[in-house]
Amino acid sequence: MSRLTASLSLLVLASVLASVLAACERRTAPMHDTATDDFGDTVGVATAPVRIVSLNPTTTELLYAIGAGARLVGRTSYDRIPAAVSSVPDLGPGLRPNVEAVLAARPDLVILYASEDNRDAVRRLRAARVPTVAYKVDRIADFARVTLALGRITGDTAAARVTVDTVGRTLAGTLVRTAALPHPRVFWFLWESPLLAVGGGSFLSEMLKVAGALNVYDSLPEPSPSITFEDLVRRDPDIVLASATTRARMLADPRWRTLRAVRERRVLVFDTTIVNGPSARVGASAVALATLLHPDAFAP
Repeated sequence: MSRLTASLSLLVLASVLASVLAACERRTAPMHDTATDDFGDTVGVATAPVRIVSLNPTTTELLYAIGAGARLVGRTSYDRIPAAVSSVPDLGPGLRPNVEAVLAARPDLVILYASEDNRDAVRRLRAARVPTVAYKVDRIADFARVTLALGRITGDTAAARVTVDTVGRTLAGTLVRTAALPHPRVFWFLWESPLLAVGGGSFLSEMLKVAGALNVYDSLPEPSPSITFEDLVRRDPDIVLASATTRARMLADPRWRTLRAVRERRVLVFDTTIVNGPSARVGASAVALATLLHPDAFAP
């Protein structure tokens, strides 16, 4: 991979990382009595909440990162990180949640993922006079924006700024270190049937660029597009990223062994816990991914 290609990869993320770093340089406004969420709705947040329900694993992680985790009184069945979240009551799914269960937790703030599936839940919670906000945290730039928004709503603005600053500088530093390295072409496996890959619409594709690699499916706009095995073989990735169990299955499967990277045993095992979303761990995850892809350059 040429230096020119590496430089182009650098430029692709320049605006994203600039927004991350710039966000922490701006002074965060003090708490107001309103906030605007990703549905474009204005929500009253007159006082800092003390009973929070977070129905998105990513925003749950962010709340812990900025010091508001102790105020959680409800989370989804899919929250695993940090370990302390296991003691928070499980209120079920994050999409189309059980509104009655959420209301029973007596929250003074509910945070949901801004999906159309959650429009009705937002409407019902607000009708019950519970302040409710919905955010999308799908890209690296969303991490900075939503972290600062949560800091403002919860009153933890200083901690939110520190979190954004730390992650932004880690990402920027990793991008600089990988810019001149060879950039292998990577297929990031997500699911077998149907066969799903990490696409250009996912923050994981952005992380590959930071870590010094090129996603063979970056040109597809979906976060997790369905692909064909024949197309994958034609794209001929240099490296496959998969879980440990999937790696073992690929290496033993004659069909998968028709893929050059599998045949040459260049199937690397990634940390599956980073797939949920760009949380406060995204900087450390990018470093871990860069170390996996470029062990010599990132050796201790």
